Amino acid sequence: MIAHLCCSVDAGYFLKRLKEEYPNEEIVGYFYDPNIHPYSEFKLRSLDTKRICEKLGIEYVEGEYDYLTWYQKTKGLENEPEKGSRCSVCFDLSLEEAARFAKEKGDNKVTTSLLMSPMKSHEQLEAIGKVVKRKYGVDFINVDFRKKGGTQAQQQYARENQMYRQDYCGCIYGIWQQKSHQEIIDELISPWPFQILPSSIEEKLEIYEKRIELEDKGKKYKIIKENFLNYRLLSAKVEVKKKVIANYVLFYSYLDRPQRVRIEFEKNGIGYANRAQVIFVKVSKINEILNKRYDNVSEIYKKPITIQEELEVRKNITETEFNLSPIIVLDEFEEVRYDIDINSKIYSDNKEILIEF
Repeated sequence: MIAHLCCSVDAGYFLKRLKEEYPNEEIVGYFYDPNIHPYSEFKLRSLDTKRICEKLGIEYVEGEYDYLTWYQKTKGLENEPEKGSRCSVCFDLSLEEAARFAKEKGDNKVTTSLLMSPMKSHEQLEAIGKVVKRKYGVDFINVDFRKKGGTQAQQQYARENQMYRQDYCGCIYGIWQQKSHQEIIDELISPWPFQILPSSIEEKLEIYEKRIELEDKGKKYKIIKENFLNYRLLSAKVEVKKKVIANYVLFYSYLDRPQRVRIEFEKNGIGYANRAQVIFVKVSKINEILNKRYDNVSEIYKKPITIQEELEVRKNITETEFNLSPIIVLDEFEEVRYDIDINSKIYSDNKEILIEF
């Protein structure tokens, strides 16, 4: 039997019950979710789903991330609500691919962990299952493990196994709809230069990869959440006489409006502006603080420093890593006026923390 899988929380209890109900079936978990956006979220959900399959002794296969096909099939359905026609197209694509995979392996039964999700319509899935059966000649196993306390048992199973709990359905349109009230939608921000940003999908991916390493070594751990002040730099520009110059803006730099400043005085590679608490730092000072060998700002973009290193520089200069003064790295200082425009957001957030015992 091929069990199409969508995420670890839905897959875990679903597969456990499936094994109990069909003890003579060889179950293969097939993770096929090209709707998930971005790709890092796809990998994170796949990682945790694979983990739970291995715990249950079920073979795991990660399907192709065919995002383009999904995007083309859902064109014109961008504003459909949850459980609407876009979801039907998504189910069609996933279950047809699972059926095709089953035929390829010589199996004749298909089911899906989407049946476990309280956010998904059983009627939609049953209708699509019938179409798949006619088209591919495979039986669609329509089970409802949500009844008689199944949903509560599912949540308990997820807590006991510390599964990754995503906070949106998966697709880019779902993100927009479900998080439209938020000022910042982290999932849609990919920084350049590439860094692991606090509370980002990439940071979570590192945590859950580390968790698997600990489990492989038999070590105990706990994943908890903590509240903190998060930051995202959306854009930044520094100009001299209307020409943009190379610059690098450090984490927590904030301006409420564009500013024109000049360097009032300099000390040890740090230039203090005459207004708006702007601080300039030479590349040579960055090298001194972090023991780096950058020749210029451009090299920082090619081999970016980490957020932790940016905070280390801020603390070295301002005596606290939570100072919000704009800190801008330049190659050299000039006796000119700098036009600075920083668009950034500072907001309350939470992130996951891995505690080893």
